[in-house]
Order: sequence, then C-alpha cells, then structure tokens
Amino acid sequence: MSIQTSAAASIGIRHALDDLPGTTLETVLSLAALQTRVDRKYVIDAGDLPYLLGRVEGTLHVLRIDGRQSFGYHSTYFDTPTREAFHRAGRSRRRRFKVRTRVYRDSGEAWVEVKTRGPRGVTVKDRTPYDLADAGRLTAAARGFVERTLRERGVNGLEVDTLVPTLHTSYVRTTVLLTEPVGISRATLDAGLVWRRPGSTVTLSVPRHIIVETKAGASPSALDRALWRIGVRPDRISKYGAGLAALDDDLPSLKWHRLLSQKLDPATA
Repeated sequence: MSIQTSAAASIGIRHALDDLPGTTLETVLSLAALQTRVDRKYVIDAGDLPYLLGRVEGTLHVLRIDGRQSFGYHSTYFDTPTREAFHRAGRSRRRRFKVRTRVYRDSGEAWVEVKTRGPRGVTVKDRTPYDLADAGRLTAAARGFVERTLRERGVNGLEVDTLVPTLHTSYVRTTVLLTEPVGISRATLDAGLVWRRPGSTVTLSVPRHIIVETKAGASPSALDRALWRIGVRPDRISKYGAGLAALDDDLPSLKWHRLLSQKLDPATA
C-alpha cells in the first residue's frame, strides 16, 4: 500500500470526524459488539462523508484509543483450490462462509475468524485469538477451530485441510457508535483498501472511496436511514469476493461485476 494512498484516505475520514465526541473500546464492545448481526455495506465517495454524517438522526461517537481514531487492519483469506468460499458468496448461497486471519496492525493482535450466515440473513462471526507469527497460514489448531465452527453453523462437506491463502487485504478503519431512542448500533468506515494475492507483487488499491458497513440488529440503524435519504443503497460488496475477482482474470465477477466496473474502479498500486 502506498503511504500517499493510506494517508489521504485516513486524513479524509479524520477531518470529517474530528468534532465528534469520543467513545472507548470497552463501551463499543459492551454496548454494540454484535457478533451476530445484520451487516449492510455501502460504497461512497470520501468527499461525501461530512454531508452524510450531518444527516444522521441520533448521536454519533467515534472510537478513540490513545488519541487515535483510525487503525490499520490486515487480513489473509483462505479458500479451497476450487474457490468454494468465493463461488458460494458470489452466488449468494445460503451456506456461504469466509475463513480469514485478521491482524490489528497498531496493536499486533491477531485472530482466526469464521463468518457464516444465520437465520434471516444475519451475519455470524466466530473467532479465536491467534499467534501473530502464524497470521499468514492456518495451523493444525486453527483448522480444528474452523472445522468445528463450520460444522456447528451448518456448513458441511468442506475439506478444511484444503484451505490455502488466496487473498491479502489492507485498509484503515474508523469505528463510530450510534445511539438513538430505539437502540445502539455501530458502523465502520474503511478507507485505503488494497488487495494483493499471496506470492504476488501486484496490488490493486481503491483510493477514492470509503466502504461504510453498518452493524445493527434486524432494524436498520440511523446511519442506514441517512444513507437511504441521500439516495445511497446497500452495495453487494465483499472485500474478499470483489478483490479476488478483480485480481484473478480466470474467475467470474459474479455479483460484484457492477460494483467493480462502475464504483470501486480499482487501480494498480
């Protein structure tokens, strides 16, 4: 990822959020952890963020840790040789899944995560702490966790031993907490997205856009409603699916074709 791309994306979000009151990580985790939730994703131009935030009905707080409000993330995604996770997601299969390791670059903390779909389309995320040194691969213990989790979530018939690293993603994330009369929700703002395939030096970046992801219960959040009022509807975006489709000419774009051709416009970094 280029320093210029990261810096520009982070600065754009920071200026839009500087005047918001802060909240703590403990508050976010205790009030809006929402590991089982409905995720809605949107792609917006970075320049539209101040206007959007000004139309949110409710109180916004931004997560700050030691005076910082933007944090670096790095994820490695794992899939089968036939790209089972990619194809299930791209064709909206009921039993779709994602397996990844996630590194919080500022703290060095790492996790293994499994995302699946629950009843009524909710996203279910199970995760376990992981050794930072192993973040680019799945150890035997990690594969055992993945296998148990997929089985418990009803994803059967997958050969976990065949999972291999297929995509790296990096971006800068800012988290906001929304409080309104009907409840509390949170949202993430991801900027400076960069994709790279393992073993390759070719990267694609998305420098001009922010991916907004709302994480609420069954009812839409105040941020969802603000987005809808200004004419922005949820996008079919998966950082894994769209990134792999953009980098691998042998794979179909599936439901991410319109997003890649009309909105994200990834460029070689």
